[in-house]
Amino acid sequence: MLDLGYATAPRLFETVDDGDVDAVIVTHEHPDHCVDVSALGRVREYLHAGRPRLPLYGTPGVLRVLRALEPRPDPETVFEFHDLAEGGRVGPLELTALALPHHVPNHGVRLTAPGLTVAYTGDTGPSAALAELGRDADLFIAEATLSGGGPATGPRYLMTAGEAGTYAAQAGARRLLLTHFWPGADRSASVAQARERFGGEVLAATEGMVVELP
Repeated sequence: MLDLGYATAPRLFETVDDGDVDAVIVTHEHPDHCVDVSALGRVREYLHAGRPRLPLYGTPGVLRVLRALEPRPDPETVFEFHDLAEGGRVGPLELTALALPHHVPNHGVRLTAPGLTVAYTGDTGPSAALAELGRDADLFIAEATLSGGGPATGPRYLMTAGEAGTYAAQAGARRLLLTHFWPGADRSASVAQARERFGGEVLAATEGMVVELP
């Protein structure tokens, strides 16, 4: 699981009703990316007592948020915490993490296996590291919070769809999936902006979407 934010646990339990996933990866500590890890932890506590702890890859701030939500049991009695910055192996997938600019420490993640690469930015502002993160990815999942498609100015900690398209093109990614929209955002406009910069397929994340991978 990547980034269990608000109301994602019910979606997970529709697919895996007992919460028996292999691992959880959280890019950063903001609650819209990690709050439902607490819900998964409670399910694991009740349904999988006595089983090995569930691997959780995240930044140290993720544990602080989980403890604030539910201090008993301590999250580390349910989850085996790993510092996301160090990467590692998650089942058949090799996990690589790259630090990206945001209001709090955030790491984009790159998951690779023979014949498959998926890259995900978490939340990020413009960064040259994004081209490396998404290099030759079969699916590049990129945040596209801000409206408009203009060039980066300033330090910034979120991106436009146009910028996501630019980095996907630089990376040579095959498909781009835009995500992290504000409520009421015009997703079709975001897709159009990304297509101006990226020649591959562009998708906008929606509830319940299923994307086939190679």
